[in-house]
Amino acid sequence: MNGDFKAGARDSVGILLGLIPFAIVFGIAADGAGLSTAQTVAMSAVIFAGTAQLVTAELIGANAGLVIVIVTGIVINLRMLMYSASIAPHFTEYGKRVRAYLAYFLTDHVYAMSIAEYGKDDSDRNKRLYYLGLGVTIWVVWVATTAIGYLLGAGIPESLNLMFAVPLVFLAILVPAIEDAPQVVAALASAVVAIAAAYAVAEFGMPQGVDLLLAAAVGIVAGVTTEEVIG
Repeated sequence: MNGDFKAGARDSVGILLGLIPFAIVFGIAADGAGLSTAQTVAMSAVIFAGTAQLVTAELIGANAGLVIVIVTGIVINLRMLMYSASIAPHFTEYGKRVRAYLAYFLTDHVYAMSIAEYGKDDSDRNKRLYYLGLGVTIWVVWVATTAIGYLLGAGIPESLNLMFAVPLVFLAILVPAIEDAPQVVAALASAVVAIAAAYAVAEFGMPQGVDLLLAAAVGIVAGVTTEEVIG
């Protein structure tokens, strides 16, 4: 049994190599947004969703309204509903309490690695323990390196603004994920709306964060519509 947990932890190592820089950038972004150490670490420990955390930290730093921050975070994490529906059949033997804490550790990486392992014909691993090996290891490293990033950000002089790293991280996440026509359309539509809405926010005093929320909504609609049209 413990071997299955260790196998999950071991398989997470490759993921961590890319996750650690992301966590550090989030910590720096949180410091730049004016969050405290406790608030930053709590975001990573409770929310445990890198992209949503980075975006909401940016919105908080831009003095966006609370509703905008919350709705944007929810929209970004809607994909977890699909992940949950896909992976749930592998945990039907467990009660609601167990499935609830398993859901807490669900991320893009944990989902992808778990589904890949469960799909192997010769796999006889305990699915719950393997999943937890992945999730717990990634969670611990994510929270710890978030704190490191925050401390690094606090030690950086204001004259040396490293917030340019945030859009670079998003580009690094986005570009490899674009694989088909609907995703291309979604990305382009989001980019156009984000630029136009950002101009409107600056020129007409629209609430901060509306640009990002509109871009996300339009991107989702554009991608889904394109997928339905081309079949």
